[in-house]
Amino acid sequence: MWTVIPSPIGDLRVVTTPDGQAIRAIEFSPFKGSPIGEPIGERSDEQPVLAAAASQLAEYFAKQRRVFDLPLQPKGTDFQQKVWAQLQQIDFGETCSYGQLAKRLGMTQAASRAVGLANGRNPIPVVIPCHRVIGADGSLTGYAGGVERKQILLELEEQALF
Repeated sequence: MWTVIPSPIGDLRVVTTPDGQAIRAIEFSPFKGSPIGEPIGERSDEQPVLAAAASQLAEYFAKQRRVFDLPLQPKGTDFQQKVWAQLQQIDFGETCSYGQLAKRLGMTQAASRAVGLANGRNPIPVVIPCHRVIGADGSLTGYAGGVERKQILLELEEQALF
């Protein structure tokens, strides 16, 4: 099941697991086939998990929510799962570098490239805040949704801190 949610960074398609019990993916528009490599079923705006996601994302974009409370089930390797879990530890309005993220995972700075690749494959952006990871020099490095969207998300969080 899936739904589409309007946002300041364009429409977002939210997809659940086949049983509808958890979020499997969030995709930026324009949408291309299945973001999870498996059938996504029919649109269901009223499905409870999708309705909760729509509500919480709307609150986030309205600067009324800092933490998401949604059941998540991203599909990925063990290493990707570890990176995505660590992303969820980066507080709202904070950023960290790929090297810092590698260090938090108990790895050396040399692992920052692998961390970056896993970060880029995050299937649930915004909710799993991969936009909070920046280059060691503070630059906005690549983002699956485009650097412009990353900038908007970081500015939204910065403005909501005041």
